Amino acid sequence: MATMAIGPRRAWNIGRWANVRSVSTLQGHPYIYTFPDSARPGHHVLSLLSSEPPKAELAIGTTSKLPPTPDSFTENSKFLQILQEVVSEYATEDPEVKSQAQVMISTAGANLGSGGVFFAQNRKPHRPRYGGGGGTGGDSAGGASGQGGAGSGGRGGWIHVSDSRRPPEYGRIAWPEDIFGSVEVDSNGEFVGEKGNYQSSGTYRIITRDGILGLSPFLREKLVQRLRKQ
Repeated sequence: MATMAIGPRRAWNIGRWANVRSVSTLQGHPYIYTFPDSARPGHHVLSLLSSEPPKAELAIGTTSKLPPTPDSFTENSKFLQILQEVVSEYATEDPEVKSQAQVMISTAGANLGSGGVFFAQNRKPHRPRYGGGGGTGGDSAGGASGQGGAGSGGRGGWIHVSDSRRPPEYGRIAWPEDIFGSVEVDSNGEFVGEKGNYQSSGTYRIITRDGILGLSPFLREKLVQRLRKQ
């Protein structure tokens, strides 16, 4: 039987490929990469960047077990700051947020689907407070009427920019720990002021019992781009 010879370059390439380690991702979240934490044996670093070794200052956080839980996870405050900067800058360009703005001024304004809720335009959104559900043991979030009134056609107001890990029920809003912040919309469905006068909620949590960071594809792409520039 003839033996096929492998040239030096081909052999080198095979050796190089054999040394490449496949990067692990979090189950159910192919865009979140997991790495062993060299500083703490038995822990893992979670990152939106696939580069190795991961940069601790840009990581989402660390966890003592996989999948991570609120008890096992330690968030990176620097990452949370960058996240808020990106949401503040690009929320009004997000197709999902734009859609919420249009729904708000329609006759179906009371239901903004992915976590938004109408606030009368002469009222600013108060920082969300925990109700009887979500992470506090209840079964649902407060209704739109409890947050400043249900929307009606042709009126402006405020809508939430929210995490997608737990979409709220019809006519209700996302939990405080799922809300990044709010943007203001006028009666024509256009964003008011600079970047919709974005206001951070101050209550967002990267991980809850409902899951970990769930950005829209648009905002996630913008966040990854920002992290790569750091």
